[in-house]
Amino acid sequence: MSPRDIDSYPGRYNESMTDESSSSPNFEASLDELERIVKELEKGDLPLEESLALFEKGMAISAACKQQLELAETRVEMLTRRGAQIVPVPFDPEKNAR
Repeated sequence: MSPRDIDSYPGRYNESMTDESSSSPNFEASLDELERIVKELEKGDLPLEESLALFEKGMAISAACKQQLELAETRVEMLTRRGAQIVPVPFDPEKNAR
C-alpha cells in the first residue's frame, strides 16, 4: 500500500466532514473493517504477502480512526472551554495544528 492509497482511503478525515452525523458512519465502518482485518490476521492461515497487505491496510485504517478521534476531542475541548457558556466554534484543522 503506497502513501497515495492511504490518502484515498474512504475512512480518512475529510475537511468537509465537520458535523458528527457525516463522520460517525465512516468512523464506525472503519472500526468494523479494522475488526474484520484483525480477526482475519488472527486466524493465521493467510500467505505472508496477503497478511502484510492486510496489516498495512489495518494500520492505515487505525491511523485514520485515531485522527478522527483526535479531531472529535479537539471539538469537544473547544465547546467546553468557554466557561459557563457553551459556544460552538468552527474547527479549522489547519489553524489548530500550528
